[in-house]
Amino acid sequence: MIPPQEASARRREIEDKLKKEEETLSFIRDSLEKSDQLTKNMVSILSSFESRLMKLENSIIPVHKQTENLQRLQENVEKTLSCLDHVISYYHVASDTEKVIREGPTGRLEEYLGSMAKIQKAVEYFQDNSPDSPELNKVKLLFERGKESLESEFRSLMTRHSKVVSPVLILDLISGDDELEVQEEGTLEHLPESVLQDVVRISRWLVEYGRNQDFMNVYYQIRSSQLDRSIKGLKEHFRKSSSSSGVPYSPAIPNKRKDTPTKKPIKRPGRDDMLDVETDAYIHCVSAFVKLAQSEYQLLMDIIPEHHQKRTFDSLIQDALDGLMLEGENIVSAARKAIIRHDFSTVLTVFPILRHLKQTKPEFDQVLQGTAASTKNKLPGLITSMETIGAKALEDFADNIKNDPDKEYNMPKDGTVHELTSNAILFLQQLLDFQETAGAMLASQETSSSATSYSSEFSKRLLSTYICKVLGNLQLNLLSKSKVYEDPALSAIFLHNNYNYILKSLEKSELIQLVAVTQKTAERSYREHIEQQIQTYQRSWLKVTDYIAEKNLPVFQPGVKLRDKERQMIKERFKGFNDGLEELCKIQKAWAIPDTEQRDKIRQAQKNIVKETYGAFLHRYGSVPFTKNPEKYIKYRVEQVGDMIDRLFDTSA
Repeated sequence: MIPPQEASARRREIEDKLKKEEETLSFIRDSLEKSDQLTKNMVSILSSFESRLMKLENSIIPVHKQTENLQRLQENVEKTLSCLDHVISYYHVASDTEKVIREGPTGRLEEYLGSMAKIQKAVEYFQDNSPDSPELNKVKLLFERGKESLESEFRSLMTRHSKVVSPVLILDLISGDDELEVQEEGTLEHLPESVLQDVVRISRWLVEYGRNQDFMNVYYQIRSSQLDRSIKGLKEHFRKSSSSSGVPYSPAIPNKRKDTPTKKPIKRPGRDDMLDVETDAYIHCVSAFVKLAQSEYQLLMDIIPEHHQKRTFDSLIQDALDGLMLEGENIVSAARKAIIRHDFSTVLTVFPILRHLKQTKPEFDQVLQGTAASTKNKLPGLITSMETIGAKALEDFADNIKNDPDKEYNMPKDGTVHELTSNAILFLQQLLDFQETAGAMLASQETSSSATSYSSEFSKRLLSTYICKVLGNLQLNLLSKSKVYEDPALSAIFLHNNYNYILKSLEKSELIQLVAVTQKTAERSYREHIEQQIQTYQRSWLKVTDYIAEKNLPVFQPGVKLRDKERQMIKERFKGFNDGLEELCKIQKAWAIPDTEQRDKIRQAQKNIVKETYGAFLHRYGSVPFTKNPEKYIKYRVEQVGDMIDRLFDTSA
């Protein structure tokens, strides 16, 4: 049982807690009431705000929509005005640009092309939007007039500024002169840079907007004329220079290639100087064509559209190329006529030209890439013609040497070298300058497969065989001609002179090496022929020395008086020797041996023989009393006889 005191305390404690709980509950209730009140107030405020916001929205949205409509209307108006301005501007193009078009593009190309662009746009607008408009015809006419002015300006610029290239400049270009003011590509400045830019702009406009290709014809006609005139000017330069000074101006040309034209034309003895000038001029003109054509193509690439370049270039070079080919064919024709009249020195003109054409052919082929087949075939055709006529000349020359007639009046009276010999050797020596060319000429006429398989060696052997043939024909002809002489000694001197001349000429040049390719013993053979003729000549003195030869002299005893018969025999021997000596010296003094070495050798050998024989005879009979007038028979001392023989073959003595 709980004590009453504790129970009372417990109750008070519970009552206190209950009181506090009630107070807390009361506070919470008050707070809830306040919260409810605040919530009601907030709801009221929000309801009021929502109401106002709805009112505001209902007022603003129509205004906003109206504003948008107004802005759209404004933009439409502006666009419409802009379009109107743009359309109206097309109607003003004709009047705005007419003055510029009328005055032309000269000096104002940029402005002019700007006006043409406006006119073109106007044409396009009216064609699309108002094809029946009179304005379309107006701007069309203006456009056509403007296009014609541009075409005219193109022609004018090309005509005014396309200049003939001077001969000196061409020669410097051929020579590769480092000081020459050329572009990096090695081409000439055919048009000033500013003019070139204008020409390029006009050409591009005419192609792109003018739908015009006529200007390309204008271009090639003008440039073709300049190219042709430049090459003809170079040829005329050679002619004038040669007539005034004898040597045309041509700068020193480095020997980069065998075919490069040299400063001085090769002098060919027996040739007309004018032929040399014409040959040299033609060779330079061929080189000039290659260089100038290369330069023309570089210029053309800037001005003419790519897909028209080859065709335009083909047309551009035709006149100059045809001129060169025609001149080449004229050279062939002249050579053909020269062969008929046996003027083979003139035919030699073909050789340096043919060599140059063949050596220049790779550059020709490169320049003519893309041109028509007929254009490309022109040079090969000329080369074939020249090879054919050259081979014909070689063949006829060999036949002419063989068949040259034995005309008595044409034989040298003094037995010197015949003109036929000197001409033949001269011709062969000149072939040395053109060994490959001449060999190729001969090879071109061969049908054997080896002609192509072993071209270089085969050609060399052909040329060697040809030279040996000419020399063989010459030798046969000389033998035939020598029979014209009644005196065998003079005949021998004639053959000796000619054989010696041939041998010395062969030895002085490379001909002997070329002959040796197919005939190893040629040199020895000529020496044997020469020695044989010397021996034949020496036999002419036997009729002199036989009078005093020991085998024909009378035998007598010293101190024994000579009989009349013996005295008479000695007299006859002296007289026969004297008369023979005088006669031979008189005759042979007029004969000629041009080779000093051979002349001295032959005289010395004859002098030794005669002096020795005469000296022995004189020693034996000079003191014999065979006559009362010894001076009548003993006319010459031994030394005098030697002096007389020393004057043989010397017409100046």
